[in-house]
Amino acid sequence: MAPGISIKNKRAGFEYFLSEEFTAGIVLTGTEIKSVREGKANLTDAFCVFIGTELYVRNMHISEYKFGTYANHEPKRDRKLLLNRRELRKILTKTREKGLTIVPTLMFINEKGLAKINIAIAKGKKLYDKRETLKTKDTNREIDRHKEG
Repeated sequence: MAPGISIKNKRAGFEYFLSEEFTAGIVLTGTEIKSVREGKANLTDAFCVFIGTELYVRNMHISEYKFGTYANHEPKRDRKLLLNRRELRKILTKTREKGLTIVPTLMFINEKGLAKINIAIAKGKKLYDKRETLKTKDTNREIDRHKEG
């Protein structure tokens, strides 16, 4: 097993202001977990949505397992997230506020070999906020470059 696998959603920090984070389990089929252990997953366009009282992640792409047969999975299906009732209720009340959404930020395999996903309650950034983020990133990079040299 490979507990060192972690798949990041780099776009989430750029597109959103991330406030509160939760760690959730994720329901995967056999070929899906094998693909995740190979690092063949993508969280870039993924988001979470409530269907009834349950939380699902949508648009998360897990590539088909190369040794899979007819039982291979669909790459972009909805996948259920496992959280306790109190956490689900808290997330639901927060996302009912104006402009808040739920975004997956990191998918990893824990020490027991189970797939976990970090989700965050997020508010979308405006264009000028994104420019500000890029500007601070560039200045920090320049400062680090001058410290080294």
